[in-house]
Amino acid sequence: MTNFSALIRGAAISGFIGVGAGAFGAHGLKNLVDSALLAVWHTAVLYQLIHTLAILLLIGLASHVNETALRWAGRLFAAGIVIFSGSLYVLVLTNIKWLGAITPIGGMCFLAGWLCLALAASKTAIR
Repeated sequence: MTNFSALIRGAAISGFIGVGAGAFGAHGLKNLVDSALLAVWHTAVLYQLIHTLAILLLIGLASHVNETALRWAGRLFAAGIVIFSGSLYVLVLTNIKWLGAITPIGGMCFLAGWLCLALAASKTAIR
């Protein structure tokens, strides 16, 4: 297994930001934005934290599956966090509605990451 310290650091930072964003949404935004935008914020936090954990899962699988596909899954999950969750965070904070058009690109990154994870397992038998 090669060094995955960059992924671990990135996941730790993402987890920190996700928890902070969740707290900010629950306490700082609840009186500033309407409930529909607060639900959008919650979705961004949820997807960020789920995919942060998925990145950490990839590291645990590294010695059991195809490492190249696994690295791509990690990159795609990270891109999805930035594009999907990031665009939703900015949309809520700025009310710039066209940012919602960017969000599906992040969703596609998440989907492609999960596909890469499936491909990683198919190329090398899990020991």
